[in-house]
Amino acid sequence: MDRLSGLDASFLYLETPAQLMHVCGLFVLDPSTMPEPYSFARVQRQIEDAVRDVPTFTRKLRRVPLGLDHPVWVPDRSFDIERHVHRLALPTPGGYEELTSLTAHLAGLPLDRSRPLWEMWVIEGYADGRVVVFSKMHHATVDGVSGSNLISHLCSLSPTDAPLQLEEPQPHGREAGPMELLGRGVLTNLTKPVAVAKLVSPTTQLVSKTVGRARAGTAMAAPLTAPRTSFNGTITGHRSIGFVDIDLEDVREVKNATGTTVNDVVLALAGGALRSYLEERGELPDESLLATVPVSVHSSTRRTSGANKVSALFTKLATDLEDPLERLAELSERNKHAKDHHNAISADSLQDWAEFAAPRTFGLAVRAYAGLGLADRLPVAHNLVISNVPGPPVPLYLCGARIEALYPLGPVFHGAGLNLTVLSNAGQLHVGAIACRESVPDPDALVKRFPAELATLKAAVAAKDLAVPLRRRRGPRAKAAPDA
Repeated sequence: MDRLSGLDASFLYLETPAQLMHVCGLFVLDPSTMPEPYSFARVQRQIEDAVRDVPTFTRKLRRVPLGLDHPVWVPDRSFDIERHVHRLALPTPGGYEELTSLTAHLAGLPLDRSRPLWEMWVIEGYADGRVVVFSKMHHATVDGVSGSNLISHLCSLSPTDAPLQLEEPQPHGREAGPMELLGRGVLTNLTKPVAVAKLVSPTTQLVSKTVGRARAGTAMAAPLTAPRTSFNGTITGHRSIGFVDIDLEDVREVKNATGTTVNDVVLALAGGALRSYLEERGELPDESLLATVPVSVHSSTRRTSGANKVSALFTKLATDLEDPLERLAELSERNKHAKDHHNAISADSLQDWAEFAAPRTFGLAVRAYAGLGLADRLPVAHNLVISNVPGPPVPLYLCGARIEALYPLGPVFHGAGLNLTVLSNAGQLHVGAIACRESVPDPDALVKRFPAELATLKAAVAAKDLAVPLRRRRGPRAKAAPDA
């Protein structure tokens, strides 16, 4: 029996019929590399063999009586692979439009909380004989890094190899009775005042230091300062999806020539694509869009339990700047400040405070926020979430089929109905966009701008003498207001 961490449980409490907290992956597979002819039954059986001894795939939630503590994981004694791995056929002609429409529908369906919180849809009939696997895993079970590791566990390095093994076997936890769960819940609540007291002093110091950074102009961008766009309101449960590929080597070429980072370049591409997209729709705000960027703290946290070991920083995307090099320089400078600011904050700060998320109170607050339409009335906390997840540097195979592409898709929120996630895979960057359909009905029109933005940035780099690292060009347009 494993208790969910406060951060893991928070993703359960955040969930509503419109605000679904699962993460998705869209795998495009080439079945011609499979040792035997493609068969759904064989794929389903191989996935069952791979997940059988991995608790993340075979455990389910159990609530603590009276909601006194976060839920616990218990083994699903009736685990059945047929409840998790399903088969679908893509409508003709089986192209991009049909695939994004079908997967958007699947992304808008909630996971069944009476079972392990994941499912896969094997979709046949995609272009050129490809097979697509669309996976869904609840954010309470994985973050970007742990999700990538679990996916790797299902894959192999060649068509005939066995799937990669986890570093250590993960034992299944035991089940606990209602009275034991109730007792643990009471004990947890009795110790909360002491735990809160321990956090007050470091949090007060953090606020003081943040104010100092803001005055010096070296703080990360502040939330609640984002301009409003069409995707910054109350969302529905309908989803829309788009995806595209860009060459990782081209991104590295720009990175090396400008003295920036891959993440800087990715954010600059996102900023350029969003600027162009909003400008075409006649709603480009004068102020820059503000993005939340999840940051993995797996290597720095003191916590050993829990799936989500993540923090976040805020950064402006320089969508108010037309010149691509100026945008990249601005982002690079802001990101350095944001990273320095983030690194000065305890890696466990978010997880520590999340422990006090009361199930009933948290859930009620989320439902009230959605039901009252407060996302349409209150200041915009942030415009969107952008994630950059490291993936495998070499080709991987799922059930013997080569993974040609893997598009990650994160959750969207009331007030931020657009999510962009980028994953590196064997020399490519796979860009996935998911949104509330009513807010962004055409996310493909957004992500399809990434290749053009990269080409424009490469051309600008080639045309400019960059013998020294890129620096932000200061001028009347370049002056920015303090972030916090």
